[in-house]
Amino acid sequence: MRLTTKGRFAVTAMIDLALREGNGPVTLAAISQRQQISLSYLEQLFGKLRRHQLVESTRGPGGGYTLARKADDITVADIIVSVDEPIDATHCAGKENCLGEGERCMTHDLWTALNQRMVEFLDSVTLKKLVEEQLAKGVQIEERSPARRTISSAPVVKPIRVNAPNSVFALGGALAKS
Repeated sequence: MRLTTKGRFAVTAMIDLALREGNGPVTLAAISQRQQISLSYLEQLFGKLRRHQLVESTRGPGGGYTLARKADDITVADIIVSVDEPIDATHCAGKENCLGEGERCMTHDLWTALNQRMVEFLDSVTLKKLVEEQLAKGVQIEERSPARRTISSAPVVKPIRVNAPNSVFALGGALAKS
């Protein structure tokens, strides 16, 4: 079994989100920048995570994503399955037709047992545990500064209003009146 980038990136992005959730909604652009993951790819992943009710989105200024459940109620298996990542080491995707025509290969039971162990392991690891491990390693979480309007020191330049004729005909009419 090989975990693809889809599953890896989904777990990484969820850890990033969970680490910063205390500061309010987290934007995908911020996760993209910190984790070096394409923004469009994150948008696809978070659409699936939202449909599986692992994250919630908030629109508008100050919006972004938050966890839909507590971090200790979300497992790595939940995340991987929600982004359509198969957890399967068998050659036949569990259909027991490894050799065709319903015939199983000699190692089918071995790979099926491995699948079961992988699912059990990934189901035993919570998002909260992964966050705690990152914090124990000394990962620093930047404080989110509240959005403030700033007053510019540059003067406001107003357009100059000119009372001059804007065509040859208007100029002729203005000269005739004078």
